[in-house]
Amino acid sequence: MAVKVYKPTSPGRRGMTGDKFDDITRGAPERALIEPMSRSGGRSRGRISVRHRGGGHKRRYRRVDFRRDKLGVPGRIASIEYDPNRSARIALVSYADGEKRYILAPLGLRVDDQVLSGEQAEVRPGNAMPIRTIPLGSLVHNVELYSGRGGQLVRSAGTAAQLLAKEGDYAHLRLPSGEVRLVRMENMATIGQVGNVDHGNIKVGKAGRKRWLGVRPTVRGSAMDPGSHPHGGGEGKSPIGLPGPKTPWGKPALGYKTRRNKATDKFIVRRRRKKRR
Repeated sequence: MAVKVYKPTSPGRRGMTGDKFDDITRGAPERALIEPMSRSGGRSRGRISVRHRGGGHKRRYRRVDFRRDKLGVPGRIASIEYDPNRSARIALVSYADGEKRYILAPLGLRVDDQVLSGEQAEVRPGNAMPIRTIPLGSLVHNVELYSGRGGQLVRSAGTAAQLLAKEGDYAHLRLPSGEVRLVRMENMATIGQVGNVDHGNIKVGKAGRKRWLGVRPTVRGSAMDPGSHPHGGGEGKSPIGLPGPKTPWGKPALGYKTRRNKATDKFIVRRRRKKRR
């Protein structure tokens, strides 16, 4: 995929970039694999539960096979398609028994390539297999956390995890965040890096394009009144004036650890890298 640079015909166009969609081979999705998608607008029972959501272009959901449980049945890549619900591309697989399914399209996968799931599959982009049969050092994506539930890790465009070691019933995976995590050997993973690697280089360019994506405006807390945000109030530009920055609900922000699932702490070998300020 390549990035398209727009000419600065307006202030909104200046600096804007977008997809060229060179890797897309089909426009309309497979009709049997789409379904309507209702949206809440970030509201639960009429009240805002997730801020900055609402509007956006109408979408239909594409059913993607994250389980890859079509074991031992070879499939052929029929097309590479755009999916409005995720950053990655999806590939339509036509299996030998006549069934069609969508999978995440890894980097290097082309139309007419063959894919296979199961222990007997080759180590090739797009093939899915248990982690125990994957060689050390391989790049994988769509990794299961629980056997049979389907891939939950490493599904965004351009991401990949690396298999570092195997010890007992668990394998060591280095995730895109830098975290090293234990994953059971019988869990499925797909070989290769997720495609559409230039997705992170796209510059939205204008506020309206964010609205097309369903993202509503974000307002600084310091621009609000004191009743709406802990940072609000004061004449002119005022400092925070509190021991550390706060969320709109008065909780610590910017660096405050929010992880609460202590039951899975034992599966984390090394914490993720800290973000550079």
